[in-house]
Amino acid sequence: MAVKGVGSLARLRKEAGYTQATFVAAFLREAAHLGLDASVSERQLRRWENEEPPPLPHPGQQAVLETMFGLPLAEMGFDVPDHRSMTTELIGDDGEVKRRAFVRGTGAIAPAAMLPHQHGSRIGASEVAALRARLADLYTVDHSSGGIPAKARAQQLGQKITGALSSGVYTSKVGRDLQALLSELRSNQAWYGYDGGTIDEARVASLESLTTAQLIGDHLLQLSALETLVLIDLKADRAWEATSAVETAYGLAKRAGAGPTVHLLIALREANVATHLGDGTGARRALSRALSFQSRADEDAEVPHWAQFAGPVEVDYATAAYYTRLGQPALAVPFLRSAVTSLGGGYTRNTAWYRARLAQTLLDTNEVEEACHEVSGVLDACQGVSSVRLHGRLRAFQKRITVIDTALTRTTSDRIHEAIRGVDV
Repeated sequence: MAVKGVGSLARLRKEAGYTQATFVAAFLREAAHLGLDASVSERQLRRWENEEPPPLPHPGQQAVLETMFGLPLAEMGFDVPDHRSMTTELIGDDGEVKRRAFVRGTGAIAPAAMLPHQHGSRIGASEVAALRARLADLYTVDHSSGGIPAKARAQQLGQKITGALSSGVYTSKVGRDLQALLSELRSNQAWYGYDGGTIDEARVASLESLTTAQLIGDHLLQLSALETLVLIDLKADRAWEATSAVETAYGLAKRAGAGPTVHLLIALREANVATHLGDGTGARRALSRALSFQSRADEDAEVPHWAQFAGPVEVDYATAAYYTRLGQPALAVPFLRSAVTSLGGGYTRNTAWYRARLAQTLLDTNEVEEACHEVSGVLDACQGVSSVRLHGRLRAFQKRITVIDTALTRTTSDRIHEAIRGVDV
């Protein structure tokens, strides 16, 4: 078998988003998942990537490499003898024997146990990495521009992922990665539905995300689906289901070995439920848990994309909601001010959302001039933000100030009307 050239493995590694150190760690995890006694050091990886010809991996290493990249070993730059060009390994958590065969000479994968009789495009680690990058970009779009533009991009990405799953040819590892991407995407779409007020649509997406995560056994992705489902349930007056979702989330977090930030997010959702139900004791307890988890957030080695927004700002906002629910808006104001001033760059949508809430709360304390000032700031900053929830909050503010007939309230009302003209909320 002809050598494909020095650097092929390095190129594949980089396309998949690995450094040499993270690749070694991922290799060990995959070997454990496959039940194989195989490992690699950074020194050995450098030899594979730089020597001509690279030393041939032993059979266990070969099985792991082929699973990780979805390619036969020869296409990674190795000179593979004929008797090593087709492999059969034990794959799967349940120990069931599944046969993975790589067709020698054509470069096409024939994973018959998974996709019989299909002849679509080959999907490997580099394709998965590209899809993952597009998914990560959705968070940036949502935070900076709102759910409406993010929703359109998410729909396109969903078609891409489901198309790959339906007609692509890939290994079981790549298939699982694609399903994980789909689960996380559906969780995002659930949030866009919640943000856009289409609660039934949001619920369907959330449950699909949860189902997919359960099928692949990914506890963290189940948590992602559940934390959004809590918000959807509260909006749909299904507090009993939201309560169960929180309890389930704590159990999943324990089994997943999740860090403090993920636990912080669950505690915040627990506070959401308790506040919604008017359970002051439960809300205070949940907020105390949230503060405890927040104080340990620096212990996190890694935080999932979907949980990275959780932090002191969200604790402040949840505390403000608690005081508002108790009918004490004056106590809520300083927490809302802290949330607005502490939110970092890139969170344009959330800054506008929190500041609009601050304006509403200032109205509750009869600080009309200051409330109008805050709304003016929202209108100045959110011209590029498309969020149905935000527009709804602005319209609610406008309705309240129409009964306060001053030059400032008239000017503010006119500005709101111009900003949300033609938007359905």
